[in-house]
Amino acid sequence: MAGGLILLWFLLLALPATVAIAVHGVIQLCANASRAWFSRHYINFRIVAIISSGGALAAVGLALVNYTPNTAIVSLLIGLMPLLVWIPKAWFRFDAARPGHAFCCGVVAGGLTIASGVSGPTIDIFFIRTHMDRRQIVATKAAVQVISHSIKIVFYLSAALTLNMGQWGLILLAIPFAIFGTRSGNAILRRLTDARFRYWTRWIVTAIGAFYFVQGLLMVY
Repeated sequence: MAGGLILLWFLLLALPATVAIAVHGVIQLCANASRAWFSRHYINFRIVAIISSGGALAAVGLALVNYTPNTAIVSLLIGLMPLLVWIPKAWFRFDAARPGHAFCCGVVAGGLTIASGVSGPTIDIFFIRTHMDRRQIVATKAAVQVISHSIKIVFYLSAALTLNMGQWGLILLAIPFAIFGTRSGNAILRRLTDARFRYWTRWIVTAIGAFYFVQGLLMVY
């Protein structure tokens, strides 16, 4: 579930932030589409529809203010996201199964997907406290991300079109590896309990987020 965070870091090393986010969207769209397909029987489509509508609204808002990211902003935003999964459960009762919460999830996560390229840790706080099991969480989140990345690609389409055919060829070569990683992840998922899944999700995204945050601070100062 944290593969997208790692992928974006490599892309930001080689490309401007707007182009990196667009390319990330293309690769992650394919990876999440494969994950959603492999787990399609566990997808909650009602939740997907509500969250996606909130994400579309966020995209319109950012387009109206002509938002343009840079690598420092992206790094700081991603670095702060993992803090959300450590907020004590008693502080809030977010639940993606509740329509109002799902829509808020879409607005917040959709805005962060465009602003920073990823939003997985944000979506997690709406899913990790639901009564859904790990398979339903992964499948439904993957379906949500398919739509989120599609919106992100459209938002940064003009930046993506600056790449030449050779660069797109390399990007297309990365897609099968992303799908293979997703397939491997599903095999690991079957071996985890729900408790272990939640435990490792928190620690992995926190470690990666800390690295991003330090990188962002170094760029600013």
